[in-house]
Amino acid sequence: MPKSFSDQEREYIVTRLKEEAAKCLAQYGVRRTTVDELVKRVGIPKGTFYLFYKSKELLLFEVIQEQHDAINRDLAMALNKVCDKQMSSDTFTELIFGFFKKTEEMPILRLLDTGEVELLIRKLPREVVEAHFQDDTDTIEKMLSLFPLKKDVDVKVISAAFHAVYFATLHKAEIGEEEYDEALRFMIRGIVTQIM
Repeated sequence: MPKSFSDQEREYIVTRLKEEAAKCLAQYGVRRTTVDELVKRVGIPKGTFYLFYKSKELLLFEVIQEQHDAINRDLAMALNKVCDKQMSSDTFTELIFGFFKKTEEMPILRLLDTGEVELLIRKLPREVVEAHFQDDTDTIEKMLSLFPLKKDVDVKVISAAFHAVYFATLHKAEIGEEEYDEALRFMIRGIVTQIM
């Protein structure tokens, strides 16, 4: 019979698992982070881990999602501060460019390459991935509602375009270090020009 935990114990274990998962992700990546390593660091039996998470991928995704949500909140606050109906497409481009660059600096997100992201997504339940993409689309729709947009802008297409830009950031080396920032800015400006 599984051990029952108080709310305080549950909260503590989940917090510790997330802390250690973040450290392991930064140190080892998705592939080499193991449940054995996580439970050793937290000091719980392996069976206890599975009372909280069905898989290591769900835990790792939750950690990544929390950082993703923090970036979205920061971007939304920045957009609210500069939100006026006269914002130029260049200003909007630079704001979004700055947040993509900020994402690159986050230790966990910086270490995830395309293979790591694909591995994680492949091992997650389909409904989790779909909910993540829907959440992104909803967030982008809220942010875009602050600005005058062209008629008939399809928010799902815009969301997919920003996802494509994100996945391009995982190929910085292939794009070329010297050209990367301008290429990133160029792609973002292209999207912004299409919607404003």
